[in-house]
Amino acid sequence: MFITFEGLDFCGKSTQVKLLKEKLVQLEKKVILIREPGGTQISEKVRDILLDKKNCEMHIEAELLLFSASRAQLVREKIIPLLKEGYFVISDRFHDSSIAYQGYGRGINLNSVKTIQEFAIGSAIPNITFFLDLPLDEIAKRRQKYGADNLDRIELSENDFYNRVRDGYIEISKNEKRFITIDGTKSIEEIHNQIINIVIQMVQNNE
Repeated sequence: MFITFEGLDFCGKSTQVKLLKEKLVQLEKKVILIREPGGTQISEKVRDILLDKKNCEMHIEAELLLFSASRAQLVREKIIPLLKEGYFVISDRFHDSSIAYQGYGRGINLNSVKTIQEFAIGSAIPNITFFLDLPLDEIAKRRQKYGADNLDRIELSENDFYNRVRDGYIEISKNEKRFITIDGTKSIEEIHNQIINIVIQMVQNNE
């Protein structure tokens, strides 16, 4: 099963990704956790380029293509082989991030973004995607705690950008049946319980 997590930076998805993995391991499932961009030797090098604050002159088209290149490598080197071996593959972000961030957020033509993502991921379509939704004011509070020196190139984006990204995720959730929107203002435990109940139900339905 291929499970992805989406949401704005600082929404708490990385915490939930780890908790889900721990629970599935307890249930004696084979589980691999991957992150985006990254996850392979090549993809991690692309990640360094994308997130480095020194690369502030990166054009938005280059950003989109670099994310997609990293993703294409990850899909073919890790995701598809692992799914064939019966693993639960849990990804901290996937192609919906590019649609939300580069499409809605950066303003790149949505059809172009979607076409590039279809090419990059091939048959690796998530079975379910959890979208942890948080109001922007709460995101801003969490981001402020980190301090500007600890933020990467994307995280330093303005609030208007993040507003567009959130609107993008909400729009995607309306059109994708695999999207499950989670109230990110709930406690970590409440969110985890909601997620694991949904995943266990899906597993039972597929047995």
